[in-house]
Amino acid sequence: MTRLLLCDDHAMFRQGLRSILETEDDVRIIGEAATGREAVRYALETLPDVVLMDIQMPELDGVAATKEILSEAPDVHVIILTMYRQDRYVFEAIKAGARGYMLKDADSGDLVDAIRRVAGGETLLNAELAASILEEFRTAQAAPEHPEHRVRELTDREEEILRHLAQGATNQEIATALDVSEKTVRNRLSEVFSKLRLNNRTQAALYALREGIATLQDTSE
Repeated sequence: MTRLLLCDDHAMFRQGLRSILETEDDVRIIGEAATGREAVRYALETLPDVVLMDIQMPELDGVAATKEILSEAPDVHVIILTMYRQDRYVFEAIKAGARGYMLKDADSGDLVDAIRRVAGGETLLNAELAASILEEFRTAQAAPEHPEHRVRELTDREEEILRHLAQGATNQEIATALDVSEKTVRNRLSEVFSKLRLNNRTQAALYALREGIATLQDTSE
């Protein structure tokens, strides 16, 4: 059962999401927030599996709220809700650790699928979003600095795990593909994050793309 927190300042939009999601047997809505401050408070009190976070929120915007939530509860998975595919704030939210974004006019089936995928450990890092973020990294130099030799510090198995992660695979899917335990995958990923000084799966996926460990063609829509 995926425990879900809805965060949007428009009550009618939240009601619409609730009416859609309450029909799903594997999703349970545990709360709603109308401001960024409420979103942070409720998320830290209830520790939902997934937070649907509007990018434009009063008191505290969705990017700042995401940062605060993930700084205290890094296992919470945030999906950003936005009206615009090219919303520059989405980039900031991804840098903060959000698992991806959904357009507010997305099909309800796509939204439910996205919630399930993120709850299972995936990122919503499609090729278009990855390309946009990588371009901003190049032009704004927003990516953390990583000496080139750090890639060579990774073992072949660690690179393989990182490649699967960048392709959107969950820990269980990586374990199955490599015929190892899920615990082994978790341990190896912790080592990768430590070596590369990364904070979350989204940053790791972007790093793998930037360094050529994975390619945009490998990422799934």
